[in-house]
Amino acid sequence: MPTTSFQALGRLLRYARGYRRRIVAATICSIINKLFDIAPEILIGVAIDVVVNQEESFVAALGFASAREQILALGVLTFFIWAGESLFEYLYQVLWRNLAQRLQADLRQDAYEHVQRLDMSFFESRSSGQLVATMNDDVNQLERFLDGGANSMIQVGVTVVAVGAVFFVISPLIALLAFTPIPLIIWGAFYFQRKAGPLYNTVRERVGELSSRLSNNLSGIATIKSFTAESREAARLRRASEEYVEANRQAIRVSSAFIPVIRMAILAGFLATFTVGGLLALRGELNVGAYGVLVFLTQRLLWPLTGLAQVIDLFERAMASTRRILDLLGVPIRVKDESETPLAEPVRGEVTFEGVSFHYAETGGGVESIDLQVPAGHTLALVGATGSGKSTLIKLLLRFYDPDAGAVRIDGQAIDAISLESLRGAIGLVSQDVYLFEGTIRDNIAYARPEATRDEVVEAARTAEAWEFIRTLPLGLDTPVGERGVRLSGGQRQRLSLARALLKDSPILVLDEATSAVDNETEAAIQRSLSRISHDRTVIMIAHRLSTIVHADQIAVIHDGRVVERGTHARLLAVQGHYAQQWQVQTGQVDRSTVTKTPGREPGVSL
Repeated sequence: MPTTSFQALGRLLRYARGYRRRIVAATICSIINKLFDIAPEILIGVAIDVVVNQEESFVAALGFASAREQILALGVLTFFIWAGESLFEYLYQVLWRNLAQRLQADLRQDAYEHVQRLDMSFFESRSSGQLVATMNDDVNQLERFLDGGANSMIQVGVTVVAVGAVFFVISPLIALLAFTPIPLIIWGAFYFQRKAGPLYNTVRERVGELSSRLSNNLSGIATIKSFTAESREAARLRRASEEYVEANRQAIRVSSAFIPVIRMAILAGFLATFTVGGLLALRGELNVGAYGVLVFLTQRLLWPLTGLAQVIDLFERAMASTRRILDLLGVPIRVKDESETPLAEPVRGEVTFEGVSFHYAETGGGVESIDLQVPAGHTLALVGATGSGKSTLIKLLLRFYDPDAGAVRIDGQAIDAISLESLRGAIGLVSQDVYLFEGTIRDNIAYARPEATRDEVVEAARTAEAWEFIRTLPLGLDTPVGERGVRLSGGQRQRLSLARALLKDSPILVLDEATSAVDNETEAAIQRSLSRISHDRTVIMIAHRLSTIVHADQIAVIHDGRVVERGTHARLLAVQGHYAQQWQVQTGQVDRSTVTKTPGREPGVSL
């Protein structure tokens, strides 16, 4: 088998070192079961020897004088051999299957927990469908191999060794003839595996692409319907499905060709034993019972090798999946949670950006030399064109990324010197893109504090002005919201998101364009909520509508990743810069179409 498959198996065994006792126990049971399994063929030959030679048989030398006693002894021995085979078959199946279940569950859990610790750039470069395929389908593929393939590989090896030993004891000449096809079989296994390995890697890639297509289409079903694109998307899915079928077809074509080659090799070995052994028995050079043992064991030796193709096929699929799983587990964690130091209590909520620079590797965008300070209990509004770097500052504050230069501090403590749990526990986030989990309204509000009482949940909903619509629902707080909150309106989802952040009761509240996609009523409700809660916490807002930030203690205008203006609403209007120009556009004081770009200005941009 190719080095890559051995490497994948080695990596898997290193990962599974905590399961070594289970693996050893399962392997021992597989070995003992196979030894019991090949014993009846030997007993058949011994029985033939008893019938032919009677008092001069091999069994007679063990102290059983009459042929009757010998047959009865063989009968009792056969019973115990069959009972032992059944017992150890039960044991190895229980051990291998439980190992498969435990290992696949732990692999999936470890992969998921590792993915949760990766920085946001990883998720921006990978589709969720690909990740789901790796953590689900690939893990299941490995489970299928451990369920049956591992035992089959072990038992094939045991058969070759045990039967080979019997052959060489009885007749070295026939042993050599019977074993002649085995090198061809092994070469064929290596050859076809080398051909099939890359093909199964392609199969796993096609599975990921198909899962990604399904996931994206189901998430965007409303858009598909609105553009009457059902037929177009069905055709795209059909193409992805056909590519998966074609990848499998090529792999199956190669792996299926292995069986006919092996069958002919087996036929050669069997004919050699059958004819040469028969001639030796006729000449009296080989005991008739021994000849029977060799004939039966030849089939027992060679026939299981026909299943080697299926075992290798299963193994290669499993190793392709293993590489993907372990590669995912091997993705480096760039934002490392190495500190156990919490934020000093009580957390006041002062936020400082000191010379912060950061650039995205893919686009080169980001922020450059940002210096901002938000005193505890104050409100900072960030405005600027799309892509100017506003959301990047929020991501840096939450440590979704680490800055290339400079430092972000809370209450004077550098955020990379405190634990992520303490950092993110001090910040409540309300995003423009609200994500609600499938469950009830209560589940989603209490997501911030699962132990919160009903009264606390209701109070958070009241403060966010969400209680008015919640109480009109037939099930109230127990109303299911559907996947991603599809049963609620955009404004209702946004109010629940704010209630969730308020229940968290963090000293720092971040609103990332939380009112840009809601109606005027929801915007007014959110503004009323903010006016009630902002006096005792730090608020950082990314604003789309400038009317929502006129009362902010400080407004910072971000342009091309830099702070170009800073001050209160009144001061920024007075300086007649970027902010004033956009204010005039939004309030209708200037016709947007008449605004022209001048040096040092960013006219007509959407803030």
